[in-house]
Amino acid sequence: MPANNPNPSATSSASAHESSAVGNDMERELTLVRIFDAPREVVFKAWTDPRQLAKWWGPKVFTNPVCEVDLRPGGAWRIVMRAPDGTEYPCSGVYREIVEPERLVFTNNATDRDGNPLIEGFTTVIFEDLAGKTKLTLHTRAIGLVPYAPKMLAGMEAGWTQSLDKLAASLPAFAQPETTSDREIVATRVFDAPRELVFQMWTDPQHVSHWWGPKGFSITIHEMDVRPGGVWRFIMHGPDGRDYPNEIVYIEIASPERLVYKHVSPPFQSTATFVERGRKTELTVRMLFESAALRDEIAQEFGAVEGLNQELDRLRQYVADKVH
Repeated sequence: MPANNPNPSATSSASAHESSAVGNDMERELTLVRIFDAPREVVFKAWTDPRQLAKWWGPKVFTNPVCEVDLRPGGAWRIVMRAPDGTEYPCSGVYREIVEPERLVFTNNATDRDGNPLIEGFTTVIFEDLAGKTKLTLHTRAIGLVPYAPKMLAGMEAGWTQSLDKLAASLPAFAQPETTSDREIVATRVFDAPRELVFQMWTDPQHVSHWWGPKGFSITIHEMDVRPGGVWRFIMHGPDGRDYPNEIVYIEIASPERLVYKHVSPPFQSTATFVERGRKTELTVRMLFESAALRDEIAQEFGAVEGLNQELDRLRQYVADKVH
């Protein structure tokens, strides 16, 4: 990590030991120990959830516009740290061992913006339960690969220390139950029909083509593979003559109770739940966006709130026509 002045946090205690075991300035080894006032499940998640990881990784005043995590042995992670002056510092690695919530082992390599390796690292993080608190032990070793690597390695302790300070400051918010209301668009309708029928109307392309989309829209379905991992490709035709290509990937199919699918562009995830209410069916659709800003942008640019409500009104009328 780039060097920066440490900023100790009052929410954790720390001790650090650093040794240059090989005896040259192209290698550095470091152990840091922290006690965090949070359960280790919370601390472990902060290391493995990309949304949380992006909030604390890196030195003070750095941000992380890119944070990607494939949490499995052999899976890759990638972070692009951005300094206040706009300079970016890419880093990445591969998970070697994952024992939730006890242990993480991964490589961590620094590269330049063209992907050329600058430093190779190997890190082990141990999470110990201390009666509701967490003792974290981080051991990392790095090897420089370019002539100017010693300057980067000299800032390794400061970079990791500040990063853990930011983690300590972030943990109280991470421990709170996550709320998604500011990132969602939600609509509910009650249908005078069995939920098996309503579910079928949502998953059979011969039915979907009659009601999908806001008022005045029509749809051409090119592919609709309703299974986990299956793809649905279609074009929505607006009343003004504009076409809107769409691609959806199904994540979960639990007939006739639940559908979860991911809209590729713009990116959001939808969940449709079908609940029996006597002989009727209550359908709730939740569109979950990555951020409140994206939710607001889509709502404003595409009229997504009104569009979803019009779409469900069309479905309700279509179901009523089929039942009666």
